[in-house]
Amino acid sequence: MRGQATVLRIDLLSGVGREAARAYEVRIVPTTLLFDGEGRVVLRETGLPDAERFRARIAELTARTP
Repeated sequence: MRGQATVLRIDLLSGVGREAARAYEVRIVPTTLLFDGEGRVVLRETGLPDAERFRARIAELTARTP
């Protein structure tokens, strides 16, 4: 996914992590969120993420980006 997406891992025990968990209503760890270029959540999974589903959604998003 290099060049197509930025991957961040946030420690929910940190201050930023607690704020993010509150803002995005994270109740289960792991929770994986995919954002579009405007900051909207376009895919959310709890538990182990389905890598193929994320790759497909990223491909859709990058195909629409000029």
